[in-house]
Amino acid sequence: MPEKEAYAQLEHKIMALRENSRTGDERKTLDEVFDRDTILGIYKLMTDGVVDTIEYPVSTGKEGNVFAAKDYDGKLVALKIYRTSNATFNRISRYIEGDKRFRGIAGSKRKIIMAWASKEFRNLQRLKDAGVNVPTPIRFHRNMVVMKYIGTKNGPAPTLRNVVLEDPQAVYETVIEYMRLAYQEAELVHADLSEYNILYYRKKPVIIDVGQAVLTEHVNAKDFLKRDIENINRYFRSLEVDIMDKEEVFQTVTGAPK
Repeated sequence: MPEKEAYAQLEHKIMALRENSRTGDERKTLDEVFDRDTILGIYKLMTDGVVDTIEYPVSTGKEGNVFAAKDYDGKLVALKIYRTSNATFNRISRYIEGDKRFRGIAGSKRKIIMAWASKEFRNLQRLKDAGVNVPTPIRFHRNMVVMKYIGTKNGPAPTLRNVVLEDPQAVYETVIEYMRLAYQEAELVHADLSEYNILYYRKKPVIIDVGQAVLTEHVNAKDFLKRDIENINRYFRSLEVDIMDKEEVFQTVTGAPK
């Protein structure tokens, strides 16, 4: 397909996504997502053979939007696009301070957001290598991350909060084990873990939204971990799961002596 035609089709698809938005807030969000630089970035992913078409919105998060897309083999992938708005920038700043991977990064908000996208990609790689069930990272470019799509052609996998678990005790224990692997093997703390960013797919939890995950040496890592533990315990307690004491979970995750 000629380049001009491909780019025109991309713009047409994005326009259709805007027009199909149900509310003014949704359209505003899409306008923030699909600025000119981002459209050019998506086009780069297309010309590099990573993404063929954008299909439909999957979710709107605190910092970015996720879209279902197809690769050139017709397989679904997830395209996460970080917004470059002030709200996004202000929120992520506290996770950047103290992270050695962000040393020397200064200047425009766009540079920070691009670094943030690369951080999510690298965090996914580290977690995957450590044995944590996360979406397989495929590529990052500018303010975008392409990863394996978690779900079916009928829709994305539900979050924990939107599914009735057959065995919540087993899922709880699996999540704690993922936290342990993240800490001891990947040397990462999720820092925003809850039932809202754990998917349930093929009877297993899948950890998502790892852009804010910090290294275990981060000055606030242990505080972030304690908050993650409180969130997970709170949720599974509501499901009448026999949860561990938060101090016991902390020791299990970190390997700290009793």
